[in-house]
Amino acid sequence: MTKLTIKASTPGRICLFGEHQDYLGLPVIAAAISRRIQVSAHQAEQRGFRLDLPDVNGSVNIPFDGQPLPYPQIRDYFRSAVNVLLREGFTFEKGIEGNVHGNIPINSGTSSSSALLVTWLTILTQLADQPRQLSAEHIAELAYVAEVLEFGEPGGMMDHYSTAVGHVIYLESQPKIRLEKLTPPLGTFVLGDSQEPKDTIGILGRVKFGMLAIIKNLKTINPRFSLDESDSNEAAEFKDFLTKDEYILLKGNLANRDILHDALTLLKTPIGPGNVFDHARFGQLLNAHQANLRDAQRISTPKIDRMLDAALTAGALGGKINGSGGGGCMFAYAPEHAEAVAEAIEREGGKAFIITITEGTTVVKE
Repeated sequence: MTKLTIKASTPGRICLFGEHQDYLGLPVIAAAISRRIQVSAHQAEQRGFRLDLPDVNGSVNIPFDGQPLPYPQIRDYFRSAVNVLLREGFTFEKGIEGNVHGNIPINSGTSSSSALLVTWLTILTQLADQPRQLSAEHIAELAYVAEVLEFGEPGGMMDHYSTAVGHVIYLESQPKIRLEKLTPPLGTFVLGDSQEPKDTIGILGRVKFGMLAIIKNLKTINPRFSLDESDSNEAAEFKDFLTKDEYILLKGNLANRDILHDALTLLKTPIGPGNVFDHARFGQLLNAHQANLRDAQRISTPKIDRMLDAALTAGALGGKINGSGGGGCMFAYAPEHAEAVAEAIEREGGKAFIITITEGTTVVKE
């Protein structure tokens, strides 16, 4: 009897606007990109979970007796996904075997780990004893639990919703989740991997907890202060109560919040006769966001700055660092001259990929 094989595929993502904002309760705009991770798997008689990872010359072999799995190392997402689903009532009397392939740059800010986790959760729900097809939004929520809450890490929900749902999304996480799918006529991007290693957890901890401390301080001075509602001009009243770096970080966060609002208006503008999408304005907003990420959050690097400058000189309309920063990837918006932009990025020592916006998780049964 032929075994049912499930093939699930999930894209990486870029954060268009709202970088380092979602974990502060502010909205984000993100897009799924045409670099993906695929897991192909089937049930097996021997209990447990076994996967080949040829792209990284590795493998996963997890014995399983029906009980929650221990974590021999932090961020063990293959095990945390199983544990999260056990709490959801899924059971796995049979084993699962398969392989993992992908072309998303790893540890570079394009959500390779979230894409892998979303894909693995999709496989598990489809190959459980009583398979259930969960919505993309539900899978995203479970992935957030398995990646962030399970290990007590500082992160938001953008990666999980963006990769699972796909295309362009606007996401609010406070006071409750609100997801809006956007359909702007965006053209080609160029992703540039600086190939500089980055400290995601360290940077998230510094920028996130630094900003949370600032907010706590400001509320003792003015209880009405709100990061999502206070006017950016109000920051001046706190200048004497903050260090220079804290004041710059506060102003940068408020400015990025306002840039996102302008971008959302642009991306939702109806397109029709006599009304075309303003690609140049979109690029300008990306550049403005990058300036704050470079100067206020201080998450860019000299190499990524050079890659962005080269991309703009070669014809890109705008661009920014992508992800937590301190290394990893940048991207440039290049609806025209994408090849020239890619070549310019590589001349600065980056690895370039021409990408487009794409669909979220897909599932094929064979």
